[in-house]
Amino acid sequence: MISPELDDNLKRLEAVFADCDDLTLLPWSYGTDLNQRALAVYFTSMVKEKNFSYTKEILEGVVLQEAVDGASIEPEHIIRFFEGQGVSEQKGKVLHDFDQTISQILEGCLVLFFDQWQGAVAYKTFGLQHRQVTEPINEPSVIGPREGTIENLETNMGLLRSRLRNPLFKLKLVPTGKNCGNELFYGYLDGAVNPETLAEFERRLARAAEYDILEPSYLEELIEDSTYSPFPQYRYSERPDVAIAALLDGKIIVMTQGSPSIMIGPSLFVEFFSTPEDFYQRTVHATLIRLLRIGAFIFALTLPSIYIAFSTFHPELLPTVLLLAILDTREGIPFPAFIEAFVMEFFFELLREAGIRLPKPVGSAVSIVGALVIGQAAIQARIASPIMVIVVAATGIASFAIPQYNLAITLRILRFPLMICAATLGGFGLMIGFLLTLLHLTCLRSLGQPYLSALAPMDIWQLRDVFIRFPLKFLFRSPRNRHAHQRVSKWKQRSDAP
Repeated sequence: MISPELDDNLKRLEAVFADCDDLTLLPWSYGTDLNQRALAVYFTSMVKEKNFSYTKEILEGVVLQEAVDGASIEPEHIIRFFEGQGVSEQKGKVLHDFDQTISQILEGCLVLFFDQWQGAVAYKTFGLQHRQVTEPINEPSVIGPREGTIENLETNMGLLRSRLRNPLFKLKLVPTGKNCGNELFYGYLDGAVNPETLAEFERRLARAAEYDILEPSYLEELIEDSTYSPFPQYRYSERPDVAIAALLDGKIIVMTQGSPSIMIGPSLFVEFFSTPEDFYQRTVHATLIRLLRIGAFIFALTLPSIYIAFSTFHPELLPTVLLLAILDTREGIPFPAFIEAFVMEFFFELLREAGIRLPKPVGSAVSIVGALVIGQAAIQARIASPIMVIVVAATGIASFAIPQYNLAITLRILRFPLMICAATLGGFGLMIGFLLTLLHLTCLRSLGQPYLSALAPMDIWQLRDVFIRFPLKFLFRSPRNRHAHQRVSKWKQRSDAP
């Protein structure tokens, strides 16, 4: 509890925030004869100066309001004003617990203590600079909205609320950890979300809330069904329109302060191939582009291993002209096809990672020039064949067509085991690798839901948005969305009732 003695509160604050040189303990006086004491506490590194000036004007207004007929301002006047919720500023908050007061100071509030009052008042004066709302770099769009989330949680929630103006859209705060005290919100659309899935998510979230969660990806590893699976069980987005579409489809979203990423779950395998532009373009265009992405996924996963299997174990399956061309390009190469592919893939992944980590003006140039120089030098030195350079380059280009970055990483991981299977048993080894991958996918779950839902178990109604994007008039007739609309209509009936 907060002590009524101002000196006691000052000593406790000095003990808690010892060696915090950016903390300001500002004593000030009020009353007709300035004989009453008060204390303002705030972090200079977090408080915005104009907000602090505005708070001082509010307090001066309080003093003038209580000074009636020239009477002196006493502590009971201040107590009566604040405890009667006479706070003149919208974000003011009356506190009576000392630990809660400490939390408010750490969140960037200006907290005021008054002598002879067993309470305090906190004003939201947080003033750190944030990025402006711009188009997400990782999710560019040709058609559709160009707003992206930023590192400010209140701004992100406002972007979602402005698009989904529905009282059934719930956002719940979950306090996490004891060290950083970062804010975590999860949201869902009541009536659209599966109640069993929501209950399972909340059960796992309660188990993970004791950890310091700085970013939604921290939470993913704590609540996912299979930690060691290479396949992602949650997807991420920095676009409000993607998050709203997921909410309408019965998904759960997670946001944290300090991160622009929105985690969406449960996420199914087929959902990683869709983009928001699929629903902003006409059906024929969206379907063709989606089929192109699925083909790119297959190429990026299997092309090097298929080349190894055919060139090493099954040359009879290749046309004679193509086989002679491959043999001609491989003449003089000292390594088998597997070693050649492995080395080229390794250096390609190394160049791609270096391009990501380098500064942007230099990264793209280094990755492109490096690939060209190394590829040409490897061919001239007879270390790699031209056909292998083509295979590796086509594989890399196909992996860039995958919309979700975490699924593209999965391809980079699985490509090497499949190459080993192809180099060991040829086509039979490749078939074993595919069957093991398919077996893993059929056993995988995302928040308890089958990862291959719509494909296994087969759901004809859900297949309308897997390989072929049906016209929107069919997609809007989702049973879950219809259930949500019924809930909204019931709410409107209750609100309109006298």
